[in-house]
Amino acid sequence: MSGGQVHRAGTTVLSSAMVAIGIALVVEAILSEGAFSARLLLGILFVAGGSGRLYVQARKGRGA
Repeated sequence: MSGGQVHRAGTTVLSSAMVAIGIALVVEAILSEGAFSARLLLGILFVAGGSGRLYVQARKGRGA
């Protein structure tokens, strides 16, 4: 496995983990504290960050 492949795999794993953590934070915030909380905002930011990284990696992989 080359260095680029390891980097790409690591980015995919960590970005997916960010999305999963973000979803868990959003669900937990909605179930426990109601409509708006700092935990909800943090969860949304985690989902956005992880999704953004996955999107950029997918576009880069297609050569765009």
